[in-house]
Amino acid sequence: MAQFFINRPIFAWVIAIVIMLGGALSIFTLPLEQYPDIAPPRVTIGAQYTGASAETVENSVTQIIEQQLKGIDNMLYMSSTSDASGRARTTLTFAPGTNIDVAQVQVQNKLQSAVNRLPDAVKSRGVFVNKGGQDFLVTYSFFSKDPAMTAVDIGDYLTSNLVDVIGRLDGVGDVNVFGTNYAMRIWMDPAKMEKYALMPSDLVNALNSQNAQVSAGQLGALPAVSDQQLNATITARTKLKTVEQFEDIVLKSSLDGSVVLMKDVARVELGADNLTIKAKLNGLPGAGMGIVLADGANAMQVADTIAAKLAELKPFFPNEIDYFVSSDSTPFVRASIKEVVSALGEAMILVVIVMFIFLQNFRATMIPAIAVPVVLLGTFGVLSLAGYSINTLTMFAMVLAIGLLVDDAIVVVENVERVMHETGMSPKQATRQSMREITPALVGIGVTLSAVFVPMAFFGGSTGVIYRQFSITIVAAMALSVFVALTLTPALCATLLKPPAAGGAGHDRPIRSGILGVNDRFFRWFNHHFDATAARYQGTVAYSLRRAKRMMLIFLAVCGVVWLLMARLPTSFLPDEDQGFVFVNINLPSGAADTRLQGVLDEVRDYFAKQPDVVSFYQVSGLNGDQASARAFVRLKTWEERPLPGQSASEIAHRATKDLSAIRDARVLVVLPPAVRGLGSSSGFNFMIKDMNGLGHQALLEAKEKFLTEARKRPELTNLRMTNLEDASELRLDIDDRKAAALGLSYTDINSVLSSAMGGTYVNDFLNNERVKRVYIQGDAPHRMLPQDIAKWTVRNAKGEMVPFSSFSSSYWAYGSPQLMRYNGNPAYEMEGRAASGVSSGTAMQIVEDILRTLPAGIGYEWTGASLQERQSGAQAPLLYAISILFVFLCLAALYESWTVPLSVMLAVPLGVVGALAATYTRGLTNDVYFQVGLLTTVGLASKNAILIVEFAVQLQEQGKSISDAVVSAVRLRLRPILMTSLAFGFGVIPLAIGTGAGAGGRNAIGTAVLGGMLASTVLGIFLVPVFFLLIRSWFKSHSRTEDDAPQPTAGSPDSPHTAKESAA
Repeated sequence: MAQFFINRPIFAWVIAIVIMLGGALSIFTLPLEQYPDIAPPRVTIGAQYTGASAETVENSVTQIIEQQLKGIDNMLYMSSTSDASGRARTTLTFAPGTNIDVAQVQVQNKLQSAVNRLPDAVKSRGVFVNKGGQDFLVTYSFFSKDPAMTAVDIGDYLTSNLVDVIGRLDGVGDVNVFGTNYAMRIWMDPAKMEKYALMPSDLVNALNSQNAQVSAGQLGALPAVSDQQLNATITARTKLKTVEQFEDIVLKSSLDGSVVLMKDVARVELGADNLTIKAKLNGLPGAGMGIVLADGANAMQVADTIAAKLAELKPFFPNEIDYFVSSDSTPFVRASIKEVVSALGEAMILVVIVMFIFLQNFRATMIPAIAVPVVLLGTFGVLSLAGYSINTLTMFAMVLAIGLLVDDAIVVVENVERVMHETGMSPKQATRQSMREITPALVGIGVTLSAVFVPMAFFGGSTGVIYRQFSITIVAAMALSVFVALTLTPALCATLLKPPAAGGAGHDRPIRSGILGVNDRFFRWFNHHFDATAARYQGTVAYSLRRAKRMMLIFLAVCGVVWLLMARLPTSFLPDEDQGFVFVNINLPSGAADTRLQGVLDEVRDYFAKQPDVVSFYQVSGLNGDQASARAFVRLKTWEERPLPGQSASEIAHRATKDLSAIRDARVLVVLPPAVRGLGSSSGFNFMIKDMNGLGHQALLEAKEKFLTEARKRPELTNLRMTNLEDASELRLDIDDRKAAALGLSYTDINSVLSSAMGGTYVNDFLNNERVKRVYIQGDAPHRMLPQDIAKWTVRNAKGEMVPFSSFSSSYWAYGSPQLMRYNGNPAYEMEGRAASGVSSGTAMQIVEDILRTLPAGIGYEWTGASLQERQSGAQAPLLYAISILFVFLCLAALYESWTVPLSVMLAVPLGVVGALAATYTRGLTNDVYFQVGLLTTVGLASKNAILIVEFAVQLQEQGKSISDAVVSAVRLRLRPILMTSLAFGFGVIPLAIGTGAGAGGRNAIGTAVLGGMLASTVLGIFLVPVFFLLIRSWFKSHSRTEDDAPQPTAGSPDSPHTAKESAA
């Protein structure tokens, strides 16, 4: 192949140009995102039961829905919450890679059978099925500078005019509104109701009959009388629109013409639909929306579309309404991709400099430099074909690939130069001769490096997705790189390189004048020292070959260190990244009222207002329908404005949590957003404690308390909390059925009075600003504040008398939960926590498991979210390394037609691994997914250096030299290319290892591992690989590859080592 292209350089160029064009065009079509779809896809079912308690919702809605959700493909787990605002929400999580649309349809089909069993109040509000989870891509807050605008005005504008528009954009999964629209509120007065002998159900009937639309047909509709001239539509009743119209609804009339109107027994107002939710931006009341990304959509595109849509609608906003981005995860993606691209550029420049120092010839340096863009652009083309995206992972893989790609080109160029210097052939002949020598080595390196990364592509779970990004990128780059090294590079060598000047034998050229003289002097000094070092190195190798057994002791020591560090290195899933914003979770003791919560929120807001690095503080309370919890989004300044370590998001969060613990009334936790959207709600570990055997709420509560007291004794764990709300006191009302029957009351009337008066009832809809909104009836505020207020309400009996509640009911206080959670169909508590600084999440999770095992029988636990994925990835890693190494061994065995040669290459692997481990350990980083990828790259590198030595030693041995002579000569010949490729690679990853700014966590993790591995494998490898080769060759007197061939040619003829190899080229 190479020979063909040496004669046809233009053909080689054409192929290269086509590859580049294909890649360049695909860059524009590739989507840009932070991570591929690592997070498992989710489907959420939501229902609403107005006025119901958490327990009622769980028993009459959640459980009925859950019981139908079986037989759904690829479901990993299902979790549900029911809360005291009457909301039921069930989230089903599927295995990564599941088609989310199919999953959604399956869920909807299963749901159909459950819907008929749900209470009517739930059916009238509808049961919704959405794609996507509950974590926000962006949150926008809306406020107004006009003092006349209330929060409800803004919320109403949002829900009426914006939510639907935004929700219809492509890629938006769901829009959560932090705010509320208007509703018609009818507040009943029990004393007046009793006076007129009315019950809430009478109001409901009057509303249903008088706030209605009647279809009354037409005048003169066909068939008509023969000379009919008129045809008109009749409109009778329509939906009511104003407060006055509702006040005039007739509830009761007597024969003398007097009537009881709505306003006689109740106060009617246009009020808020959702009374608990409140949102403020830096203390300004307003409303907001959180946008949930549909699973599988491209985050960057969706965020841009939303921003563009809002900018387009902004001129139409009334009353100075304005908006502000209160949290957004996309700038982080852009910044981190930009940082990786700049690292890519720096890597290219550094690599070219290293090559220039070694090759000392501008033309020779150009050749590998031309190969790099060809291969990189080609790789983009492959990504596009495979349906991948430009994300941080594929970009890391590109940076790693640079170092690997240049290697192939360097090996070719270096060998051609050497052949020209030694034999004085013309460039074209030298290229031919040289390609014969190194084609097998090139293919060997390519196959080995690909072999390391291929097994990664077959892993399951979220880690599999991460590995796949790397493996496809690196394997594509390696394949292209070998292809270019066999086509374009030899063609360039034959055309670009000059034959060596006659004057300078070897490397010594006459020194030129002027600035080039400095250049020449530097190179003469460099070569002089390099040659001296190489001679010394050759001597050392010869010395160590004589004491091979002792050298093996060094190797055993290295293996011991690897084993030790592997055990000591802390583990985690992904490094925490500074994403430019943090979340605040605020929890008061359950049962606390809104006024207390707002007071705490003001303290927290004042604290953040004083922090120099904070841009905005956006708080939302009442999201769960309770008055005791709130969350806030704190946006930080850009990364350029926060260069110091103390200004990083994690430091700010850590400081804030510590300082805010001074607030006695509440528990305030400041957390980083999760490294991957969709895996958990904050970075840390998440698990569920669940009641497996129906032991009841009390037993589960005790188990949870026991776990928390044990866990808080352990210094390794911090920020432990449960995400459910704490139990709160509730008033239990007992109805004496016998008394009620004796008083002539119907039980349905008792139930409806109670639920309408205290809980509120959604009756029907009315028109407001030409939009349909809801009508609610409820007892007025003063009549539902205290336990004794229940006695004020009365029920009409069969004789038409009004009987107060006090005559047939009694009440007492008890405890109950305002929010119940279920996991995989069992009652559960969700717990989350973090490892203390300096402790890895793996260790923390181990401690948590040890504590959980001590819980009473019948209480189980399950990891969820990112922790579940981390558990799986940790279990997969050892298998991954083993398969990769085995794969490399098999490839080499096939290549060298021998079982022993690959052994000497494989023994070089621990040399690289020890460096990667040591570097990561000393920098205090952890064994996460990035480190695992770095480690595999190191395995490839270590074996590559060994291949270069072993391949030549085998060739020389076949020429008839003794083993030790062959090894010593091979070492001397290959030292330069080995150092060159290793340095090129090392300098290529330096920008990653020392990066700062957005996304530095991942870059440092991967850069450090690879850099450490590269240094160790080169420094130790050049001394130990010759020893391995010698020992293994002398232990197993292996058949040389050419023994069965014709009698060996004499060692002098120039073509000697290649008789057997001609076919291979």
